[in-house]
Amino acid sequence: NPHLDSMEEDVLYHLDLGTKTHNLPAMFGDVKFVCVGGSPNRMRAFAQLMHKELGLAGDGEDLADICAGTDRYAMYRAGPVLSISHGMGIPSISIMLHELIKLLHHAKCRDVTIIRIGTSGGLGIEAGSVVITDRAVDSSFKPRFEQVVLDDVVVRSTELDRDLAEELLTCSKEIPDLPTLIGHTMCTYDFYEGQGRLDGALCSFSSEKKLDYLKRAYDAGVRNIEMESTAFAALCRLCGLRGESPRATSASSHTPALPRPGSSVCCKSQTTRRPEPHF
Repeated sequence: NPHLDSMEEDVLYHLDLGTKTHNLPAMFGDVKFVCVGGSPNRMRAFAQLMHKELGLAGDGEDLADICAGTDRYAMYRAGPVLSISHGMGIPSISIMLHELIKLLHHAKCRDVTIIRIGTSGGLGIEAGSVVITDRAVDSSFKPRFEQVVLDDVVVRSTELDRDLAEELLTCSKEIPDLPTLIGHTMCTYDFYEGQGRLDGALCSFSSEKKLDYLKRAYDAGVRNIEMESTAFAALCRLCGLRGESPRATSASSHTPALPRPGSSVCCKSQTTRRPEPHF
């Protein structure tokens, strides 16, 4: 954004941070990895895990929420790892990412890798599998994110870093007892109708029509469904961030009748969404 350099002050409203109120280079200048996920509690637990794995001083129980002045997002730091919640859905993650990317810019961070972690609905894969996204697709199975800018619809690419995906897949083989695979992730605008669920307040389709749609998604390479990946991929790509989105899946809740592809047994998931029996 060329306008940033001419601003007297940049206030990151939803993170409760700013260029005049905080020394951002001192606070974040040596950050190398940013991990983002939906739940504040999960991201706090993840930061505590990183604190332990990195062998940092203390037990990590007293990690402070850097965004404590706001109730929109939570942010924790463990050495070079920043752990941030992004809420649910494209609007919520988009706001957080805009301010996070500006934060990294103002802090003069270099060579940062950003990874989005969390849960998703599996599509024709083994329960509890981890899907590493190679391409985020929309509800038409196309690798694009449509952003309305003023009165124009701007279409942006959602390709993610293939080398990073392969690195994560290789790393996952060090941890046994969990299938991990690379596949497409479908991003929808809501949890119910957009994902073909039958138990929302509204439902205008039959079980047969829903199953046909999800089979077509599977045939197009989709292996999991969630609500943030296209915005995440598009913003990371446009801003030159090395990004990836591995997701744990629930018990193939969308399409239990689909064939299960072969996959390697890799890393253990700490979080899986409960199965939804109506599927």
